[in-house]
Amino acid sequence: MTALSGHEEPTVRQRFQKSVKNVCSVKTVKKVVPIIGWLPQYNCTTLFQDIIAGITVGLTAIPQGIAYAVIAGLSPEYGLYSGLMGGFVYLFFGSCKTVTVGPTAIMAAMVARYVSGYSADFAVLACFLAGIVELCMGILNLGFLVDFISIPVISGFTTAAALQIASAQLKSLFGLEGPSGNLFAESVYNFIINIKTMTLWNTLLGFFTIFALMALKRLGEGCSRNDGKVKKLRWFISLGRNAIVVIIGILIAYITKMVTNEEPFKLIGDIGSGLPTPHWPPFSTVVGNETYYFADMMTVFGFRSIVIPFVAILESIAIAKAFSFGVPVDATQEMIAVGLCNIIGSFMRSMPITGSFTRTALNHASGVQTPAGGVFKGLVIILALSLLTSTFYFIPKASLAGLIITAMFSMIDFSILGRLWINSKKELLILLSTIIVCLTMGLEYGIVTGILLDALVLLFNTARPSINVNILKVGKLDLIVLPLHHHVSYCASEHIRKAVLRASQNTLIDSVIIIDATNLMSMDSTVASNLMSAVSDLEKKSFQVLMFNFNASLKKICLDINPKYADKFVSAAHVTEVMDAYGTSV
Repeated sequence: MTALSGHEEPTVRQRFQKSVKNVCSVKTVKKVVPIIGWLPQYNCTTLFQDIIAGITVGLTAIPQGIAYAVIAGLSPEYGLYSGLMGGFVYLFFGSCKTVTVGPTAIMAAMVARYVSGYSADFAVLACFLAGIVELCMGILNLGFLVDFISIPVISGFTTAAALQIASAQLKSLFGLEGPSGNLFAESVYNFIINIKTMTLWNTLLGFFTIFALMALKRLGEGCSRNDGKVKKLRWFISLGRNAIVVIIGILIAYITKMVTNEEPFKLIGDIGSGLPTPHWPPFSTVVGNETYYFADMMTVFGFRSIVIPFVAILESIAIAKAFSFGVPVDATQEMIAVGLCNIIGSFMRSMPITGSFTRTALNHASGVQTPAGGVFKGLVIILALSLLTSTFYFIPKASLAGLIITAMFSMIDFSILGRLWINSKKELLILLSTIIVCLTMGLEYGIVTGILLDALVLLFNTARPSINVNILKVGKLDLIVLPLHHHVSYCASEHIRKAVLRASQNTLIDSVIIIDATNLMSMDSTVASNLMSAVSDLEKKSFQVLMFNFNASLKKICLDINPKYADKFVSAAHVTEVMDAYGTSV
C-alpha cells in the first residue's frame, strides 16, 4: 500500500474534528464570553468606579428611556423595561467596557411605524426577531458586512433620523393638538396646521428645558472628575443634566397642581409600576377586535423591517469603535452581544435596543472600568420601576420634548458637508440622497438607498479603473506606459482593452507600448483574454508591445490563451536587452 503524502487533503471527518476542537478551545470561549478574561483581575477599586459610573448613567437612562418610549409610541414604562436587561447580558458577552446598551432615539423612531395603529406587542416581537438576526449574523462571522457602509451613508442616516425625531417632538414642545406624524414632512405639515392650538405654558417649559440643558452642558466644560471640589461638582452637575431638567419639570408640574388644582402642562400620566413579568415574546396579538397571528404580524413588519437589526448593529459597532481608542473592535462579537441583549430583553417587554452614544459617552466620562457598570445602571432602573413610577406621572411632555430635541443636536454632523464639498462631491451626493430619501420615504428606505448608491459607485470604480498613460522619451523613441491597478476584475476587461488601443491612436508606429503589471496582483481569465486580444490587434498594426513585470502566475494565464506572444513578456532585468533589440539604448 502506498504511503500517504504529507500534503494530502484532510478528510471531512478530520476537518469536522478540527472545527469542533477550535470551537471548544479556551481561546474561543474567552472570545465569545469576554467576562472570563477580565473578571479574575476585578478588584474593589474597579468595583467602586463601576458603581459610580453605573449610577450616573442610570440617572440619565431613566428620563431618556421614557422619552424614547414616547418616540416609539409606547407607554413610558416600556422605555424602562428596554433599559433593564441589556446591562446584565452585555456584562457576559460585551467586548467594549464603555458601551452601554439600551433604547435609542433611532431604534425608537424605526419601531414607531409598527406600534402606530397596532400595539406594543409589535415592538416586543421586533426586539426578539432583531436579536435572532443579529445573533445568527454573529455566529456566521458576518461582522465584516458593516465595513460596506460608508461614513457619508452613516452620517446622512443619522442626520435624517435626528431631524425626523426632532420634528416629531414639535407637538409636545408646543403642546399642540392633533397627530405628530411618522415622517419629517408629515410632522412639519401637522405642526403648521395645528400651530393655533399652541399652549403658552408647555412652550415656555419646553424652551426652558432646552436652554437649561445647553447651560448645564457648558457648566461642565473644562472640568473632570479628577479636578478640585468646585470643578468636580460642576462636572457632576453637567453629567446629570438630563435628570436635573426632568426633576425640575416634575417639581414645576407638581407644585402647579397642588397650588391651582389644575394641570396646565401636558403630562406623561400613569406609568405601569413594578417589574415586567418574564414572558415569551408575543407571537400573536389582538388589535381592537382583530387577532393577528405570527404570519399576520410578519406581514405588518414586511421586508423593510430587516433594516432594524442592521441599524442596531451599526450603531453599536460605531459606538464601540469610537470609544475603543485604538483597540480593535470585534464586530462579530458585538453582533452576538447585541443579539442576545435583544432576545433576552424581549422576554421582559423590551423594544429593540442597541448601544447608546450619549450614555456610552457619559459612561466613559464617569470612569467606568468594565461592562459591570451596566449592571448598576440596570439596578437603578429596577429601583425606579419599583418605587418611583408614581412620581413619573408628573413628567411634562414638554420637558421630554426639549430633552429629545437637544439630544438630536449632537447627532447632526455639519462639518462633514464642508469636507465633502471640498474633497468629494460624489460622496456628498450620496449623503444628501440618503438624507432626502430618509426624510421623505422613511429611515429604512434611506439607509438602503445610501448603501445601494455606495455599491454602484464601488462597482463603477471597479469596472472603470483609471489608467494614467505615461509617455517617456528614450532617445528618439516614445515609450507609452499603461500601468495596471493591483486587482483587475472581468468587468474592467473591455475598458482596459480599449484603453490600450486608444493609447496607440495618438502615437507613432515605431513607438513602444508597455503594459506595466508591476503593481498588478490578480486578474481573471477574461482580463487576460482581452489583454492578449489587444496585443494581437496592435501587432497587426505593426506596433511594438511589451508586457512588463507580469508575475509567473499572471504570465501563465495569458500564455495559456495565446502562447505565441511569450517573447512580449519582459522583466526589469531584461528590459535593456529588449530595447537594444528595437534599436534603442535605455
